[in-house]
Amino acid sequence: MKVLVLGGYGVFGSRLAELLVRDGHDVVIAGRNPRKVRALAEKLGCTALTLDFHADPAALFGVSPDVVVDAAGPYQAYGRDPYVIPRLCLAHHADYLDLSDDADFAAGLAVLDEQARGSGRRLLSGVSSVPGISSVVAADLCAGMDEILLIDTAILPGNRAPRGRSVISSIIGQLGTTSRVWRGGLWRDQPCWGDARRIHLAADLRRTAYFIKVPDIHLFPAFFGARSVMFRAGMELGILNTAMRCMGVVRRRWMFDVTPQWAELFRRLANLLLAFGTDRGGMRVAVVGRKGNAAIRREWRLIAEAGDGPYIPTVAARALIRRLEHVPYGARPCLAESTLREIEEAMSDLAVSTDTEASPYPTLFQSALADRWAQLPPEVQALHSVQDVESFSGTARVTRGNSMIARFAAWFFGFPAAAEDVPLTITKTRRETGEIWERNFGGRVFRSHCTPAPAPFRYRERFWLFNYEQDLPVADGCMRLPVRRGWFLGIPLPGIFLPTSDSREYAADGEFHFDVTLGAPLGGGLIVRYRGRLQPDRGKPSIP
Repeated sequence: MKVLVLGGYGVFGSRLAELLVRDGHDVVIAGRNPRKVRALAEKLGCTALTLDFHADPAALFGVSPDVVVDAAGPYQAYGRDPYVIPRLCLAHHADYLDLSDDADFAAGLAVLDEQARGSGRRLLSGVSSVPGISSVVAADLCAGMDEILLIDTAILPGNRAPRGRSVISSIIGQLGTTSRVWRGGLWRDQPCWGDARRIHLAADLRRTAYFIKVPDIHLFPAFFGARSVMFRAGMELGILNTAMRCMGVVRRRWMFDVTPQWAELFRRLANLLLAFGTDRGGMRVAVVGRKGNAAIRREWRLIAEAGDGPYIPTVAARALIRRLEHVPYGARPCLAESTLREIEEAMSDLAVSTDTEASPYPTLFQSALADRWAQLPPEVQALHSVQDVESFSGTARVTRGNSMIARFAAWFFGFPAAAEDVPLTITKTRRETGEIWERNFGGRVFRSHCTPAPAPFRYRERFWLFNYEQDLPVADGCMRLPVRRGWFLGIPLPGIFLPTSDSREYAADGEFHFDVTLGAPLGGGLIVRYRGRLQPDRGKPSIP
């Protein structure tokens, strides 16, 4: 098969060309720089084609390729017609693949679907790590699940991996912006290069990753029917991650276009640190789903050694070209077009290892309550079954105490003002260490961080400098949350300094209800009481 690789001497194009030559294909590498094209062609034993395909894309088809792989990018930069190459492939009876990681570009290729089907051609976008590999892995991990609660992907390259200008342009161009993200059954605004998480690829390989926009974010919710979809990436060196965050602050304040000159400058600055870090990187895809009444987490991890990480974005294209005659006709994003076995076979000659594991994944309250969990009504269970981010909305009635100590405590903790019928939204976020609860009473927000307690049937809730341990008795479908112990700056509080708590959660008329009463220590009387009802926000209309 004759395969034409655009950008064939680039970071990813050169590696794809090498893998395709290994597979016995007739490879043609195309690019503007005659010296680089000829040098690589001689090294690999393939054909060189020197031309500026942005200026004259039709000239590519003088070599009559069976398949054109665009590994050049940026894919949205082909002037007024970003799909000029796939259109020309249809006209010249060639199949088309690209390594795009641009969500809008990958999804937009479907505009050519009817024409591609009629021509008996295959036009696939995003045949790269995302969504080409990530969707294949996710599909394998989702198999047999009754409901998909979360698909969470991360890519963490080693610092010594080469950085292409197109990748730099894509990432820098997102800094200081926000993207719509499907989390908890709603489209939400998510700042790019935020929401940092620590990712464990191996016992000796842990790195910090940040949210960035990739095709998965917009394509996976409908394709997999998942309740939440997230993607993160990060640098090996903390200084580069910090630099990215600082650049995000700058672009939020003074937005500027990321021109090729800017991208090259950032690439060269980052390359000054190539001597540091390692050439070891990886990828992780995690799926949390419900099977019966149990939450299960399945995780696939890839670790690339010896500098082979930059080959990974080319593996999906290699796997597809190996089985191209079995790929259905049409134009679309590359979603689960291969099997996981085919993907892993396509990297079997690389210094890459993969593993998969599955384990129960109960939430904080599921673990704390143990067998008491089954005694809770579904409406209460729903509030304590959050696997990523979910919100619940309703109304509340708030009463405040008038004593000096009560007023001070309410001010210190940010409790809401007294009101008869105030809108309330509770947003819960699962983290590795527990859960963050954010309560928004008509614009007045206060947060707490909940973590496991060492004793059974208890949990801990931290407000600022105070940490309280609470029991979780359940009777007649009602859960109470009395305070048992407390600490200030880690110092145990005597019982007389603990607040009183008469709080309960229950269901009525098919809705979650709460009644929280907090009293001041030392007989200071009522601090705050808020009671009301909530319903899940998921399923409500939202704009992608």
